[in-house]
Amino acid sequence: MNAPATPELPVAVIGAGPSGLAAAAHLLDQGIEPLVLEAGRQAGAAVREWAHVRLFSTWGEVIDPVAEKLLASTGWTRPDPDTYPSGGDWAEQYLQPLADTLGHRVRLGTTVTGVSRTGRDRIVDADREQQPFVVHLIHADGREERIFARSVIDASGTWATPSPAGGSGLAALGEHSASDRITYRVPNLKNPATRARYAGRRTAVIGSGASAFTALAYLADLAKSKDGTGTKGVWILRRGISGSTFGGGEADQLPARGALGLAAKAAVDEGHADAVTGFRTEAVERDTDGRLTLVGEDGRRLDSVDELIVLTGFRPDLSFLNELRLDLDERLQAPAELAPLIDPNQHSCGTVYPHGHRELSHPEPGVYLVGMKSYGRAPTFLAMTGYEQVRSVAAAIAGDLTSADRVELTLPETGVCGGAGLFDTSDAGETDSGGCCATTPPLAQLGTPAAVGATAEEAPAGGCCSS
Repeated sequence: MNAPATPELPVAVIGAGPSGLAAAAHLLDQGIEPLVLEAGRQAGAAVREWAHVRLFSTWGEVIDPVAEKLLASTGWTRPDPDTYPSGGDWAEQYLQPLADTLGHRVRLGTTVTGVSRTGRDRIVDADREQQPFVVHLIHADGREERIFARSVIDASGTWATPSPAGGSGLAALGEHSASDRITYRVPNLKNPATRARYAGRRTAVIGSGASAFTALAYLADLAKSKDGTGTKGVWILRRGISGSTFGGGEADQLPARGALGLAAKAAVDEGHADAVTGFRTEAVERDTDGRLTLVGEDGRRLDSVDELIVLTGFRPDLSFLNELRLDLDERLQAPAELAPLIDPNQHSCGTVYPHGHRELSHPEPGVYLVGMKSYGRAPTFLAMTGYEQVRSVAAAIAGDLTSADRVELTLPETGVCGGAGLFDTSDAGETDSGGCCATTPPLAQLGTPAAVGATAEEAPAGGCCSS
């Protein structure tokens, strides 16, 4: 295996989503050639799968500054920074033009199946750091390829690996066999076929974050429509309900995100959804008529539902990184240095501490997990976090440690206490868990907000803080 000299090689960037494309722009800005490897057939393939969901971040918060500079040179017109894009808007008006500008540096339909050091599996120490990385690929037509890289930035996200319904982190008994009635995404109720699937039906929604809020708000809207009479939601919460359950409300510095939580509360208050608390799913049983019965770990059996929407978060796919020496937190599967800053078991209500290449590095020099994947199983990632991550990482790869270490990140506050990872069963436990906010914000009933939906990266569910 004859690999070219490392300085002559590109940096392999896995994923042509928001963080991956921004990483490529920052590398070019540093005079380094990137090669973006995207499994989907279009840039922003994961974002396009929730094209119908509106972000709660504005355009001004989801465009990387260096990428904008690159786009400006092509005559690209920036959308109104104060308006809220949908996932489809973000993909078509920003991610696709950015990928087009990067041109041949973005390879579509290319799945990474393995990353290692040239001639060295993870066991071998000898001369390891002097060897370039080798990346194994499979193309959409089945053709296999091997490329070499000086460094690897994994921005592949977590969208392809949603968490299951089971309360133990494993699929509930019967979950796989009931897959025809289960979705792990927020349904697009503007699509006639999807709308007909849920209209007039009883649907359970499992989850406690932004995606669950969105699904509940959508189902409530359907229930109020002429073709949705009889539509009913059942909101399954693993914890109890407290002041923090519905997010930051009017105290949230991202107003659309706060309104989203209030819309979920309105769905319950107005009778369009029933809340079931402290329920951890053990099994999904199919009735003789095909409907589903959820069975809890405590033996409770809920009334049957027609459909199940599981929005319990996402987890990283680490399978193709097995030959690399990574230092990952045992709980979150995030870089060990970053994990304490984002751990939902301890994460309080402030902003996330600024972090960059040092918190994202591993025992294998030159490898970085960035974007949503850097958070592992932790929730509520924002695009601006990923943009600052890749700016620092690109500077570090270029050898500009002064710039790489000058990390600045200011994120909007949520005003809510308590992390998504706490195993709470009572209101008191939830209210006291965080201890970081002076008061719980007042909650008012609102209709579905004009801008609802995803975090500005890949829409994971759960969490309380704007991490």
